[in-house]
Amino acid sequence: MKNQIIEAWLTNNRINLMLLDAIPDEGLECTLSKRGGRTVKLQFSHLHNVRLYRLQNYAKNFLNGLTEIDKDINFEREFLKSNLENSANAISDWVSYSIDNEECIKGFKKGAFNMIAYFIAHEAHHRGNILLTLKQSGVKISQEIKYGIWDWNKI
Repeated sequence: MKNQIIEAWLTNNRINLMLLDAIPDEGLECTLSKRGGRTVKLQFSHLHNVRLYRLQNYAKNFLNGLTEIDKDINFEREFLKSNLENSANAISDWVSYSIDNEECIKGFKKGAFNMIAYFIAHEAHHRGNILLTLKQSGVKISQEIKYGIWDWNKI
């Protein structure tokens, strides 16, 4: 069961990276906000930062030198991808350790499964926002990607 939950989590992250790879550079700067809200790129960095928030507050020993992405600095796609990959692995390690040692997940009274469900739901919400932002901004994403993110058996 542990391997299945971790695989679901890592599949979720591969979907994030697959979508990120499919977005043209100009699409990363799109936003629908008229008041300075998050760009597409900042929505991806938000995913990383929320993961780190949980680690910083509940499992510091899994941070392994990870730091938040400052929304005010300019960063490249590869930097973002690397950070998403590293924070996904840190969450995976935390869950694995907690399950192996039958420890509760601090901050999630109902355990590791609920925490992963929370993270996946949160990240899927932002993927939807990202896709809507791109669509409303006139940035095309291939049908292969739009439908491919739902084919978890192949990801």
